[in-house]
Amino acid sequence: MSETARQGDRIVPAARGQASHRQFHEYVAVTATPWPAVKLGIFVQDEAITSIDFLPGYSEEVAATSHLTREVLRQLQNYFRDPRQSFDLLLAPPGTPFQQRVWNALQQIPAGATRSYGELARQLGSSARAVGGACRANPIPVIIPCHRVVAAQGIGGFMGMTAGHGLRIKHHLLVHESFL
Repeated sequence: MSETARQGDRIVPAARGQASHRQFHEYVAVTATPWPAVKLGIFVQDEAITSIDFLPGYSEEVAATSHLTREVLRQLQNYFRDPRQSFDLLLAPPGTPFQQRVWNALQQIPAGATRSYGELARQLGSSARAVGGACRANPIPVIIPCHRVVAAQGIGGFMGMTAGHGLRIKHHLLVHESFL
């Protein structure tokens, strides 16, 4: 897997040989969302966000202890107040070159807009199934807005799920951004 660091609208290669955050790090912050059943767990490595996980609402909150995690939480809370909030954070999502291309394209979809898997696939010269796979593998949801990619008819899946908790989260995010 290729790892990258992303700041603003630019993705650059990160140092090779970095270990997976899931193997060596605990959440550096856990924060509430506007939805009581959902909290966000944040991972960072080398001063970049590597992952955000959706956690059950009963998860214990973990206060930010660094400038970076305080800034991540500040920008997320701003987004929850106003979905037009743009993020300006250093990101290092581990993924293949194709996944990186899809994630870059996702960040170009503004709040208030959606794209179908097929539209994004045509833009990238790929297939809808491959785009869906890259969306499913997105390690930094919300900030890399995979929830803005929908099926040709309906909202499609989310986090590899087509029903249940994952789809409810996507629905919440789309309602928050006034799509539904």
